[in-house]
Amino acid sequence: MSILDAPPGTDPTPALRDAVTGIVAGPGEPGYDRATPWRLDIPVAPRAVVVATTAADVSATMRVAAAYGFTVAVASTGHGALPIDESSILVLTSALNGCTVDAQARTARIGAGVRWQEVIDLAAPHCLAPIVGSAPDVGVVGFLTGGGVGPLARSVGLASDRVRSFDLVIGTGEQLHVTPVEHPDLFWGLCGGKGTLGIVTEVEIELLPIAHFYGGALYFDGADAASVLRAWQQWSANLPTDANTSIAFLQLPDIPDVPPPLAGKFTVAVRYATLTDQQRAERTLAPIRAVAEPIVDTIGPTPYSEIRSVHSDPVDPMPAHERHTVLSDLTVDGVETLLAAAGPDSGSPQAITEVRLLGGALSRSDRPSAFCHRTAAYSLLLIGVLAPAVADAVPVHSAAVMDAMAPWSTGRELPNFSPAADPEGLARCYDEDTTERLAALAEDHDPAGVLRVGHVVRTHRA
Repeated sequence: MSILDAPPGTDPTPALRDAVTGIVAGPGEPGYDRATPWRLDIPVAPRAVVVATTAADVSATMRVAAAYGFTVAVASTGHGALPIDESSILVLTSALNGCTVDAQARTARIGAGVRWQEVIDLAAPHCLAPIVGSAPDVGVVGFLTGGGVGPLARSVGLASDRVRSFDLVIGTGEQLHVTPVEHPDLFWGLCGGKGTLGIVTEVEIELLPIAHFYGGALYFDGADAASVLRAWQQWSANLPTDANTSIAFLQLPDIPDVPPPLAGKFTVAVRYATLTDQQRAERTLAPIRAVAEPIVDTIGPTPYSEIRSVHSDPVDPMPAHERHTVLSDLTVDGVETLLAAAGPDSGSPQAITEVRLLGGALSRSDRPSAFCHRTAAYSLLLIGVLAPAVADAVPVHSAAVMDAMAPWSTGRELPNFSPAADPEGLARCYDEDTTERLAALAEDHDPAGVLRVGHVVRTHRA
């Protein structure tokens, strides 16, 4: 029986094994556990897992899925995981791990299974750097297709602004090379539209001549939270456009990986990063240093290979609950509201409550893309660990914080901060014009709806 005349719903696993060169595993078979995402709280139980070794494997999976009536989801590291059930085949791109740097051209070609730290390490000997996020252990492609807001976004813009090309497999199984000139509509949508338009197997990006930056974090005792946040609000509103900062209320666990001054207590972190000279950077930071005595100070000249030190995001998998929104402003009243809702006397169960300053180069780019948040002023992110003692309280509290901060919220969310599979969640990630354009492109390039799963924008959700 040809895959083209298979009854819909028939087990696709034998056909997948015939069609692809990579590993194919059903439930209970060796390799199926690779579907487990980094986000341990997300249920991922596909009908089959395909570990793609070539773009042709991805194409074949698309065609088998269409013939058998399944959708196709994609994952690399699982940091942006969304629920997947037995109606889907999961393509893992982790084996697409080629990565080469052309130092003369200042570019890198990167497979879909590569993490940012590998690119950083290959580029560093040439005093070059990719534009990355706060956690370099995440996958390259997922970050780029969400736009890519990193610790230096105000200095250098979005990571997706540095993409030269995408190699893409669309829902029909066709392989396309996508650039601003070739398939420009798809290129627009891939820069911000996440997985809406297909599965990216390789990208080419521009590297920047960055070897070092000045930055890190100042950590203050929780008793100084109010004074530090109030000062940060005034200071951040007048920062030079090339300076980057965020502030976070932290309640980190008492474990060996957490420095003792921060473990098991309420602390406040002011993150700071800039590409300017050290003298100017220190002058700019001085007002925050003067607010209170830090209990930990990691700010200084830093190799770009240590960019993770700015945010020090967790690297170990964990069950977590995240909420996020974009703020149009952060006023004095907004500061007091946030202190009351999530400050040291609020009883907050959140591990991290972060406000990040946006703007700068992020807002100045004229490169068209599906990232429609260029004018956002700040972002607000809450992350709670779903540990038994607080698992029930975390979602309730995060919803209450979002309600309290609603007067300053645009109602929108950044795609990488808020992966969504429901229409309401997706609507918060894109404005109406972007939603309509993404949906129309998806219908054109995936008429059978093979990609109708996960963070994809469609006119009518299945």
